Amino acid sequence: MIGSHQLVSQVRAWARELGFSQIGVAGVDLSSAEEGLAQWLAQGFHGEMHYMAAHGTRRARPAELVPGTVSVITARMDYLPRSTSDDWQAVEFDRLRRPGEAIVSAYARGRDYHKVMRGRLQKLAGRIGEEVGRFGHRVFTDSAPVLEAELASRSGQGWRGKHTLVLDRDAGSMFFLGEIYVDMALPASAPVSAHCGSCSACIEVCPTRAIVAPYRLDARRCISYLTIEHAGPIPLELRPLIGNRIYGCDDCQLICPWNKFAKKSALPDFDARDGLSRRQLGELFAWREEDFLRFTEGSAIRRIGHERWLRNIAVALGNALRAGRQEARVALETRRDDPSALVREHVEWALAQGE
Repeated sequence: MIGSHQLVSQVRAWARELGFSQIGVAGVDLSSAEEGLAQWLAQGFHGEMHYMAAHGTRRARPAELVPGTVSVITARMDYLPRSTSDDWQAVEFDRLRRPGEAIVSAYARGRDYHKVMRGRLQKLAGRIGEEVGRFGHRVFTDSAPVLEAELASRSGQGWRGKHTLVLDRDAGSMFFLGEIYVDMALPASAPVSAHCGSCSACIEVCPTRAIVAPYRLDARRCISYLTIEHAGPIPLELRPLIGNRIYGCDDCQLICPWNKFAKKSALPDFDARDGLSRRQLGELFAWREEDFLRFTEGSAIRRIGHERWLRNIAVALGNALRAGRQEARVALETRRDDPSALVREHVEWALAQGE
């Protein structure tokens, strides 16, 4: 039978063929991460993401989550669209200065990464099975109580940046993470050293001050959380800080010096869709539910639903109106009597920004 070191080398080769940029291997002893996780949950920094607390320590115990797990294969996949320019960080910051333009986080402009990653991880697991025979495994892509960043950093995918995301010297942080829990003992990859140094750019640039300390994120203040995970009204004091971001936020990554090395995706799946890039807020606010479902088919955005989509855009329109964009008022007036109380409340707030 093929040796474990040789198998890992072969897995890396198969992974590259499938569009992954790097493969690592981690052990299952994450006990040293449990205290930090418990403190983060105790402070309520997870907000309404109750699933994070519900699974408790199982997040840090792979062998409890999937009995029989001995090793974790971690995978990284770059997601910048193939058409991304070399000065993409400056281009994205420029978009934030155009209040009438709708900004969707870069990772969500193409196909839903859950579908892409999961499908290719399953194919990778299939290749492994062809080589070693039947083996126990389970694939994850941001889909279960898994400490993805912890596993990634322990398996040499990078280090945890001060914004809590994984950073790599040769690829920045613009990549997705996925895992295959396996019942085979594989040689663990060596972790890499941290290279943030004294830089605190990500902390300083965060519009809502969600990075409350180095390596500590209060999700309740994070624009990505507020526009994606949070179901109710967006807190009043945070609405003006959201600007024209309608789905997610990339600021802490845009400012990061290491992201000048971010890689373009090898796959067409993450190319930006016409309906989700370079669009005006008023255009997107006019989408009926059937339009929303049609334009977001196969996209991660569909997960938030039409109501939250309108809520987010209403906030952005209010910020545009405050910036003097009078066409925002016209768009907002069209939904003043929206069937959703959540949308109506945000529309009224937005209209008041022009008074």
